[in-house]
Amino acid sequence: MSDEMGIFEVMYNCRAMRKLNPDAVPEELLLKLVDAGNQAASGSNLQMARWMIVRDPQVRTELAALNKASVMNYIGPDSSRPGSVPHQSDAKRKRMLDAVLWQAEHLQAIPALSSACMLFPAEVDDKGRLHGAGSIWPGVQNVLLAARALGLGATPTTLGLLDRKSVKKVLNMPANMEAYCLIPVGWPTGRFGPVTRLPIEDVMRFDRWS
Repeated sequence: MSDEMGIFEVMYNCRAMRKLNPDAVPEELLLKLVDAGNQAASGSNLQMARWMIVRDPQVRTELAALNKASVMNYIGPDSSRPGSVPHQSDAKRKRMLDAVLWQAEHLQAIPALSSACMLFPAEVDDKGRLHGAGSIWPGVQNVLLAARALGLGATPTTLGLLDRKSVKKVLNMPANMEAYCLIPVGWPTGRFGPVTRLPIEDVMRFDRWS
């Protein structure tokens, strides 16, 4: 009998795992994640998604510094982050924030930082970058689902990539490449469990909204 998880089991149990231990992830598993991301659809089938997996300690440290600066700004007194939401208790929201802070303090020790990027024919402006986003996020979701199926922890973040100029310098990216999402990957320190989402009757309608 197969030990592999079914696709719906993976989706319903793909909890964000930010606390990861520093043990190395075998290269064949990292390649499997990228291969999964590479199977995703893209606009006009242009297949411009590109992936970098950062394992070098120095590069991880530099990315971690950029991420920490953005996280501290995100949670600071002038933050736009909502302090509470109707569907998440204060206690759960605090645990999530604590995990975000933990990751900001320990990102350099996480063994693999996957960066989801797009390679354009030429350098693009903000409008072109935004237009390309629709062709990278399906691949990001594939990576997250594949990581869960393999027992790996992974959670997407964009905070560490906000300083685009510095990120390009750290990753030695060409001018026509844009980074969209950073996915720290490693073995989780906690346990997987089901995700908590709004009930289906709250988020969909047939034919017309009202």
